[in-house]
This record gives sequence, C-alpha cells and structure tokens, in this order.
Amino acid sequence: MSQDSATATEAARKLTGRRRREVVAVLLFSGGPIFESSIPLSVFGIDRQDAGVPRYRLLVCGGEEGPLRTTGGLELTAPYGLEAISRAGTVVVPAWRSITSPPPAEALDALRRAHEEGARIVGLCTGAFVLAAAGLLDGRPATTHWMYAPTLAKRYPSVHVDPRELFVDDGDVLTSAGTAAGIDLCLHIVRTDHGTEAAGALARRLVVPPRRSGGQERYLDRSLPEEIGSDPLAEVVAWALEHLHEQFDVETLAARAYMSRRTFDRRFRSLTGSAPLQWLITQRVLQAQRLLETSDYSVDEVAGRCGFRSPVALRGHFRRQLGSSPAAYRAAYRARRPQGVAESAATVVETMVPSQGPPSGRRGSPLSAAPVAVAASMGPGEHSLPGPDAYAPGRPALPGQRSAP
Repeated sequence: MSQDSATATEAARKLTGRRRREVVAVLLFSGGPIFESSIPLSVFGIDRQDAGVPRYRLLVCGGEEGPLRTTGGLELTAPYGLEAISRAGTVVVPAWRSITSPPPAEALDALRRAHEEGARIVGLCTGAFVLAAAGLLDGRPATTHWMYAPTLAKRYPSVHVDPRELFVDDGDVLTSAGTAAGIDLCLHIVRTDHGTEAAGALARRLVVPPRRSGGQERYLDRSLPEEIGSDPLAEVVAWALEHLHEQFDVETLAARAYMSRRTFDRRFRSLTGSAPLQWLITQRVLQAQRLLETSDYSVDEVAGRCGFRSPVALRGHFRRQLGSSPAAYRAAYRARRPQGVAESAATVVETMVPSQGPPSGRRGSPLSAAPVAVAASMGPGEHSLPGPDAYAPGRPALPGQRSAP
C-alpha cells in the first residue's frame, strides 16, 4: 500500500556529513500558499514534548532571495538560506507557486545534493512539481492534488503519478495530495520516526484524525485537462461522455481512435495521468451520483442509464469511490435537500437524460456532455458536481464525505 510502503526501510540510506535525522528543513518560495507552508512549520516547529511528542529541530529556508510574498500579500523573511539544508535529514517542500513555471536552479541543486547525501525529501501538494523538476521522482510512484495530477503526469512522463492516494511513501522520497493530505503525510513521518503513540499524541494536539482511510477518489473530477482540447483523443473522449448510457469498453474507444489497446492506454495515460478504464468507471459513477441526487430512477435503472452491466457492478464501484451504497447515498442526500429543490431538479434531468439513448440528431445528456467542454471553457478544478449548498457547513455529511483537500 502506498501510504505505508514496505520500501521505506529498504530505501532509507545513511545520512552523510553534518546531516541529522531530527533536523527538518522547510523550503519556502515566494508566491507559495500560506496554509500549505504552515503545515510542516506547525508539525515540526513547535515543542510538544509535554504531550509525548518527540522534538524536531526546524530550519525555515528561503529557496530564493527574500522577502517572500505569500497569499494575502504577506511578506516573510526566512531565517536561513539554501546553505542550511546541508544540516537537514528531512527536507520538506510544502508547495510551489506555479505548476507552469520552473523552480530556481539553485534550489533544485540543493535538493539533489540533500538526496544524494541520504536526506529524506518530502513534497506536499504542488511541492511534487519541484521534486519532479529536480529529477527525484523519476521512475518512482508519486501523488499530488488530484486537480494537478494530469499536468504532473504529462510534464514528467517518467513519474508514476497516482492521483488516488492521499500520500505516497517511497522510502527516501515522499509526496502528498492537497492541503489536508499534507497533515496526513507529516503525521506519517512522525509515526515512522517515533511510533504510533507519538503520532497519536500529535494528532490529538492538532485535533485531526491520526490516520485517515481511503484516498482522493471521492474528490476526483475526472474531466480532462485543458491541453487535450487540441489532441486527436478529444473527439473519442467527447463521444464516450455523450454515450455513457451505452455499454462499451476501452477496446471500443481504442477502435474509435484507430489505435491498438496498448497504444491507446499509453496515450490516454500520458494526457490524463489516469488509465482509461479507471477514468471511464469514474465517469459512470459520477453520472450515477448525479442521477441519484436529481431523479427518481431506481438503482437498477440508474445502473442501466450509466452503462453498468448490472446493478451489482454499480454498487461495487460506487462504494469503492464514495464509501456508500447508492441507496444510502440517495437517502442521505434527500434528507439534506429541500423537497421542492429535489423535485424541480428531477424534472430537469428527466428531460435531459434519454431512456434508450439520445434521439437521432440530438446531443446526449448535458450532464454527461458538460465535461466535454473542459477544453474550451473549464479549468481542471471546475466540475459539475453538486452545488456548494450540498456541502454547506453544519449539515449532516453524505456517506463517505470528508473535508475537501
């Protein structure tokens, strides 16, 4: 399992020079988000020995000339520069300001040198892009925020990007998903270094779960990145999204793209960071989720309208992705929605989703066609899942719902 990799001990190497395992360097850059940056500072920079948490020594290092401007216009001055990384046994890159711009060469050199000398290198959220730019993720499994996973996979094809995981521990190189997953990974590091009891004590102080189960699946929007708009696969993907109510497989998509299954799998993964079969299943589950929320179709009918071969298949995939059965999900959703809103939404969907496929000359359901417009009008983080009111604070949670990363 990626979160508790058996390779952790095997990949650990002896620290060289002045490096000490208890010394943690946090590498900050201008333009970085303040929340992600503060996570390792809080976990490793506060003395909580009274609560049974072993103490780390924190070195906050500027990855470039300061002052460093962060979100909200705040300016920070790091007490150390890149030279201080030479003392650290763990180096954390909490975030990177832009997934489209290259990190400073000096910082990349410092990370490579630290890794060569046995330091453990950690990338939280978009910090994975810095590790990838340094070549530290080549041939390794890694994760990042699900919204940026396709870009990471496309830009660095030698990295084995898994957008499903909250974090990936590959021994001496570790990466995490979005904001909350950064806390998960930092707790995992404490657990690895000092045991479950110490990590549990720290989790209680932070008022967070000591270990979250599951991954990023329930947050994933599997619509495709903007870059696919000009790619020949875009037409095939558009067809798939418009015909989710039909039963077809990846071989069908490969044939429509005039490719072998193997070539299609490789091209699809290089564009999206996801295997085509997993993407297709996720799109069907998303469609089922929408129909359960906005229609009165039975679970059997929903399965048929989303292209599942049987209700059993729908239930299995739905539970794996959302942590709930379709029936329980619908019941919880309706308990939280005003009746009038649910009925009006159901009426809209009734007119949108064909029962036996779209009539001749008519496009498929806008619910399934919406992701097709990603290339033209939607960013990788935008999607057509339930509106903000469905996740408003103070309301009972849907089955499987966690705070968004």
